[in-house]
Amino acid sequence: MNNSESKKFGFGTKAIHAGQSPHGDSASVMTPIYQTSTYAQKSPGQHTGYEYARTDNPTRTAYQECVAALENGKHALAFSSGLATIDTLFHTLKSGDHIICSDDVYGGTFRLFDKILTRFKLEFTFMDLSDIAAVEKAIKPNTKMLWIESPTNPMLKIFDIEALAKMSRAKKVLSVVDNTFMSPYFQRPLDLGTDAVVHSITKYMNGHSDVVGGVFITNDTKLHEEMKYLQNAVGAVPAPQDCFLVMRGLKTLHIRMKQHQENAIEIANFLVKHPKVEKVIYPGLESHPQHALAKKQMTGFGGMISFTIKGGLTESRKLLETTKLFTLAESLGGVESLIEHPAIMTHASVPLENRQKLGISDNLVRISVGIEDVQDLIEDLKNALSAV
Repeated sequence: MNNSESKKFGFGTKAIHAGQSPHGDSASVMTPIYQTSTYAQKSPGQHTGYEYARTDNPTRTAYQECVAALENGKHALAFSSGLATIDTLFHTLKSGDHIICSDDVYGGTFRLFDKILTRFKLEFTFMDLSDIAAVEKAIKPNTKMLWIESPTNPMLKIFDIEALAKMSRAKKVLSVVDNTFMSPYFQRPLDLGTDAVVHSITKYMNGHSDVVGGVFITNDTKLHEEMKYLQNAVGAVPAPQDCFLVMRGLKTLHIRMKQHQENAIEIANFLVKHPKVEKVIYPGLESHPQHALAKKQMTGFGGMISFTIKGGLTESRKLLETTKLFTLAESLGGVESLIEHPAIMTHASVPLENRQKLGISDNLVRISVGIEDVQDLIEDLKNALSAV
């Protein structure tokens, strides 16, 4: 099934078939792992479409076409990590350009922007993107990009993607959404008008905690051509086996996301009622400040929950050290449940003053709800909270 054909099919069908047809003389149903670094040419410059594996690989091509179909995009490009994807995208900018970014953003993204890319004289403004008028006012003549995380990591703030995309387009500013937390099953930013989407494929898209990768999707053919050039020129490409593993993961994305959400809703309601829990942040709760917006622009609420417990770092450590099914580890989006401490782990690169302003406190805990039996997960949290 090619990209144009996939438009008439449902999400699950696209996840299993888009970009993938029986391969080669053997008519292999599963796209093979093309474990090769180069390809034979009939004559100098005459090849079958593949000349060197950094430039292109048939396994990667199938993977990219599948992701593009799931995001309702024309083009997708795969990279060796989510941060490699972002870094390559920023090679489309030049010294002196200005970028507006969500203030609550993944710690690795903040580190790349604030500590690395500023060395090349890129200018960043980190701000709350919920105030559209304030964002518009922050745009300067040299503003080239609006970087949106929604929901944000780890505070799960939700921004009006459609309104931000419309404003950005009017101002000729490129709008990009990091859609890692939702996956295209629950949110498709290109449909809301954004210019591009990125994912840490490591998370929900792969879903099995065994691949690190990233992907870029767009409907803008000119931008795709520039990114394709950079993909080859910069060279942060994924290995063919990683591409194969992600395609395997994508085939169950729609099933997994349903279960992640189902479990997360039950756990969020359990935490809300627990006497040792101070606050629960989950878009699916009516108490979430942007619950109505979440219902408007997303088709589900995902599997990420942040919550604060009564106490401080001592109590948080006790909780994190006591869970058995919730594994204390960074990352998210795998079939297994994970628990972590943003201030010490994923967001340690964010300055203390910034963390305090955003609400990333010592008693904030973030969980990635897996697809285990939900009563077992609730019992695990109940036991850990009783030890606090």
